[in-house]
Amino acid sequence: MIRALWFLLKVAIVIAAAIWLADRPGTVSVHWLGYAVEAPFWVALLVALAALGIAALGYRLLRGVVRTPTRIRRFSRTRRRERGYRALTQGMVAIAAGDAPTARKMARKADGLLNEPPLTMLLSAQAAQLQGDERAAKQYFNAMLERPETAFLGMRGLLTQAIKSGDRVEALALARKARNLQPNTPWLLGTLYDLEARSGDWAAAEGTLQQAIQAGAIPTAEGRRHRTVLLLERSFEAERRGRADAALSHAQAAHDLMPGFVPAAVRLSRLLAADDRLKPAAKVVERAWRQSPHPELADVYRVVVDSYDPLTRVKLFQKLVRQSPDSAESHIALARVAMEAQLWGEARQHVTRALEIEPSRRLYRLLAELERNERNDEAAARDWLAKAAAAPADPAWSCGSCGAVSHAWGGLCGHCGAFDSLSWKAPTVTASLMEPGTLAPALNAPATVRPATA
Repeated sequence: MIRALWFLLKVAIVIAAAIWLADRPGTVSVHWLGYAVEAPFWVALLVALAALGIAALGYRLLRGVVRTPTRIRRFSRTRRRERGYRALTQGMVAIAAGDAPTARKMARKADGLLNEPPLTMLLSAQAAQLQGDERAAKQYFNAMLERPETAFLGMRGLLTQAIKSGDRVEALALARKARNLQPNTPWLLGTLYDLEARSGDWAAAEGTLQQAIQAGAIPTAEGRRHRTVLLLERSFEAERRGRADAALSHAQAAHDLMPGFVPAAVRLSRLLAADDRLKPAAKVVERAWRQSPHPELADVYRVVVDSYDPLTRVKLFQKLVRQSPDSAESHIALARVAMEAQLWGEARQHVTRALEIEPSRRLYRLLAELERNERNDEAAARDWLAKAAAAPADPAWSCGSCGAVSHAWGGLCGHCGAFDSLSWKAPTVTASLMEPGTLAPALNAPATVRPATA
C-alpha cells in the first residue's frame, strides 16, 4: 500500500512538472564558436538529460575497463585462497586418518597457496610428527614461538615432544612457560601439576593442584586425595631436614583430609608415638581401622602398645576387632598378639575366622607358625606352607601405571615414577620388586618410639 502511494506521488510530481513547463513555453539559445542554436526549452531539457545519461554510461564503461586487471587479480587470489584452505582441510583429515604422506603433501601445498604461517606451520608440524620426524616438528614448533598468535601452540607442541621423549626437566620448564601465556588452561594445569609432583617439587605441586581443581581439570574428590599424598611427601621431606614440627603438622593435615587413608594414619601415628604421645597415636589407628583395616595399621598399633604386657595388648587389639568384626585383617591382627601371649586357642579361633572371610598366603603361613609354636608339629606346618604356595597372592602396594610392587607406600612409584599410583591390592602382573626407600621413604622410618610405662 505504501509503495503504491509513493509511486502515485512520483507520477503526480512528474505530471505537475510537465504541466508547469507546458504553461511556461520558452526558447533556449546557445551561441558557441560562431554557431547559434535555438530550441524550445523542453527539447533542450531532453537533450541535456540524454547527454547526462550517455556520460554516465561512458563513465561506467571506462571505470569497468580500468578496474578489470584489479578484479582479475582479486579473483585469482580468491581462487588461490580457496585451494589453499581445501588443501589445509585435506591435510587435517589426513592427520586424523594417520596418512602421513598425504598430510605432508597437503601441508606443502597449503603453505604455497596460503600466506598464513600460523595455520600451515601447525599442519606441517603435525605431519612431521606423524611421519616420526621429531626434529622437523621441533623446528616448526620453535618457529611458532616467534609469533604471539601461535606461541602457545608452539609451546604445547614442544611440551608434548618433551613428555613423549621422557625429558621431564625440559617438559617442566616448558609447562611453566606455557602457564605464563595461558594461566587458566585446564589441561595445562593438570599436566604441570603432574610434572611438578613427579619431580618432587611438593610445595609447587600443591599450589598448582589447587589451581587445577578450581579450573575443573581435576575432580574435587581426586584432588583431595592428591593433596593428602603431597602433604605426606612434605612430611617426609621435613623430617629428612630435621624439622620434626613441620613433619608432624603436614602429617596431621593429611590425616584430617582423609582419616581413612592408611598411609596418612600410619604416618601420623608413628610420628605421635615417636613424640611419646601414645594415646593420640592409638586413637588415630583405631579411627582409621574402622574405615580401612590394614596390616600396616596393625604393625604401628603394636608399636604404640608395645610397653604393655601381652595380655593387655590382646585386650587392646580386641578393640580393633570390635571396630571392624567382619574384616579378615582384624582377626589376623588379634591372632598375632594372641600367639605372642601364648593364647593358642584364641589365636586359632581368630585365624580360622579369618580363613572363612578371605583365605590368603599370610593366613596359611600363620597357621604353620601356630602349629610349630603350639604343638611343635612340623608335618602339619609343612602342609599349611604347601597350601600357602598355592593360595592367591597377598595384597601389596602395587602401581596402577606399570604394575610394579613396592614393599612400602610412597607418593611416587619407584619403577615408573608415576605419582599417587600405589594402591593396596593383589599383584596382577609380574613386576620387579622395589626395595623400601627407592624414591619415597618407607612409612615405618625413620621415626623412633620411646617406650611408655604401663
